[in-house]
Amino acid sequence: MEQRGVTLWFTGLSGAGKTTISKSVAEKLRLDGYKLEVLDGDIVRQNLTKGLGFSKEDRDENIRRIGFVANLLTRNGVIVIVSAISPYRAIREEVRDRIGDFIEVYVNAPLEICEARDVKGLYRRARSGEIKNFTGIDDPYEAPTNPDIECRTDQEELAESVEKVLGKLQADGYLS
Repeated sequence: MEQRGVTLWFTGLSGAGKTTISKSVAEKLRLDGYKLEVLDGDIVRQNLTKGLGFSKEDRDENIRRIGFVANLLTRNGVIVIVSAISPYRAIREEVRDRIGDFIEVYVNAPLEICEARDVKGLYRRARSGEIKNFTGIDDPYEAPTNPDIECRTDQEELAESVEKVLGKLQADGYLS
């Protein structure tokens, strides 16, 4: 049976749990033999979008480029797992409209929880003024108004979040 392509777009604050959940979903899908690709925001910034800054325009361009690659893969029958803060609602909607087969996963955790999880020290550096335009501190994060899935990582276990995502893929006919 031919696999249907879809983009799973994980959005949320730094430290909310996007990468943790997306890695676990990817692991389960790989074990089941699905073709997939993971586009992690940090890795994409080191390669595909190197040179872009953190202005609104550069952030939008970063998301457009990720969306372009996700669209190519999705239309070729690949499950694409994107994990990127993608702070602005309008650009997420633009990418959703372009791709079509798109599931938005809002990884939601309160700012204080994200700051407590901050292994890279980014929030501390942003609060001290060392990092400017940091999402959630001095640059806005526009939460999805109607995400396909919401994972409350401050209230649920990883396995519960992963099951929500896999259940949605199953319900929407992306998994056999």
